Amino acid sequence: MTDSIPTTVDVVLPCLDEAEALPWVLARIPDGWRALVVDNGSTDGSADIARALGATVVHEARRGFGAACHAGLLAAEAEYVCFCDCDGSLDPALLDSFVREVARGDADLVLGRRRPTARGAWPPHARAGNLALARMLRRRTGLRLHDLGPLRAARRAALLDLGIADRRSGYPLEMVVRASDAGWRVRERDVPYLPRTGKSKVTGTWRGTWHAVRDMRAVLALPPGPGRTATAASAR
Repeated sequence: MTDSIPTTVDVVLPCLDEAEALPWVLARIPDGWRALVVDNGSTDGSADIARALGATVVHEARRGFGAACHAGLLAAEAEYVCFCDCDGSLDPALLDSFVREVARGDADLVLGRRRPTARGAWPPHARAGNLALARMLRRRTGLRLHDLGPLRAARRAALLDLGIADRRSGYPLEMVVRASDAGWRVRERDVPYLPRTGKSKVTGTWRGTWHAVRDMRAVLALPPGPGRTATAASAR
């Protein structure tokens, strides 16, 4: 199979008041790909900025990271779908190698393992919560992942078939859990993690981190889906 970058790719960008970061993020979307900015109730003009910069804007009134991500997935039409935060902390240009890996058949889901590039890019409480969840995920699925970061790529139809139900902070984790249950090959690749623009709505505080961990623990308690097994091959 060719190693060229597939052009049928949609990038889902959940967005809540990210006017300052949007120009940089959208400028980093690979040529020919479609940016789907999912506005989740912004009051800073994010939707207008995204539209002016050529992005397709999807509106999701129900608040929640998972609600925004899933609205983007439902709006996507391309064979491949990527996810990326819209706060400038992750470079969507890196997704080209993720998509190539899926297109070659080397993986079904590729995740970015965040590597902080500066002090404060990843607050200690957020990193600790992420590490704890990675360990719980390993016990639940057998996947030896180190991060549950939002930079990821997979095939759209396969993602829809997973039946992800969470619409809050547990959405990214449930995607991995359900993928593991379905026997997907899940791979992790290092990516630089930059200081975000603005304040995090989820992990910027201990309280936000706690709520995220609570949502994700509920996901880990879910039984395997119908016809699925609880253990998958280890990620590499």
